[in-house]
Amino acid sequence: MHEHFMLRSIELAERGAGFVSPNPLVGCVIVHQEKIIGEGFHQRFGEAHAEVNAIRSVKNKALLKDSTLYVTLEPCCHHGKTPPCTDLIIQHKIPRVVIGSVDPYEKVSGLGIVQLRNAGIDVQVGLMESETNWLNRRFFTFVQKKRPYIILKWAESADHFLAPDASAMSAEAFNEKRHITGFIVQKLVHRWRSIEDAILVGTNTIISDNPSLNVRAWEGRNPLRIAIDRQLRIPLTAKIYDRSQQTLIFNEVKDENTENLRFVRMDFQKNSWPNIFQVLFDSGIQSLIVEGGAYTLNNLILQNYWDEMQVFTTPKYLHAGVKAPEVAGQSISQTELDASQLRVYVNPQAH
Repeated sequence: MHEHFMLRSIELAERGAGFVSPNPLVGCVIVHQEKIIGEGFHQRFGEAHAEVNAIRSVKNKALLKDSTLYVTLEPCCHHGKTPPCTDLIIQHKIPRVVIGSVDPYEKVSGLGIVQLRNAGIDVQVGLMESETNWLNRRFFTFVQKKRPYIILKWAESADHFLAPDASAMSAEAFNEKRHITGFIVQKLVHRWRSIEDAILVGTNTIISDNPSLNVRAWEGRNPLRIAIDRQLRIPLTAKIYDRSQQTLIFNEVKDENTENLRFVRMDFQKNSWPNIFQVLFDSGIQSLIVEGGAYTLNNLILQNYWDEMQVFTTPKYLHAGVKAPEVAGQSISQTELDASQLRVYVNPQAH
């Protein structure tokens, strides 16, 4: 039964995806005599935390003195944009708290648990910990590794090509064949984009495909668009320069910051990824989805700078073209979707 209530907390927490970053995803339920009497989740960055919303939702507050609070992440115990959740739990004399994961953030990390126990509250830690850790894999990576959680995503043909050979066909034929997945997969990809903080592609991908890198097939927020364009070869007519959403260009020519468009100059003669990740970390970018091209994907795989791979394989054959990267890591799921196969991998040894 304990797992049932934590699972519900996880389901609630997931509703905050795409809205709470750089805060973690947190869900909470309050149970009295095996019945849920209150529930809540962290809905938006800067607003009330999950525990606050759950307590507020309880109609008869007198029941809190004989209830158990289940929460996916250790309650905060410091003053940030909102007051400490531990204070509110203690104030309402909730006698039992069950926690999924310990918060790795240094201002909390075990201190919330100590504060609750010092107030006489029975605190249990680690219920469904692997599931609650996975829920907040982005937040944990951001806090512990000081960089965004990196997701590599691509679609490949049945014979493992990312795209047809543009030099062997007309522009019209190339444009017709380059989309190897259907609209359902496109909607899913755009939903994923709305959850992540940023999306990155290389110069050649933008020059050849001219992508918008937005969520036009899904209702949600657009991610920060990032391009690596060392010599600023991308034409100013490209869609990423339309200023419709925040865009960041890493280059070795100039530093400049205007409305929705920022250029960051850096040295590409040495490994530039740590510097890129530092800029993103300093900007509060908790997660990054990389959609190409082949050079960028392969480079991140080679240097072991990735946490998750999402690979679509379609039944189509291209016979020639741009080879897809080799998959790596630990396979965690395989799903059929719209005639395509989606495989997800994780990298336990990521930098």
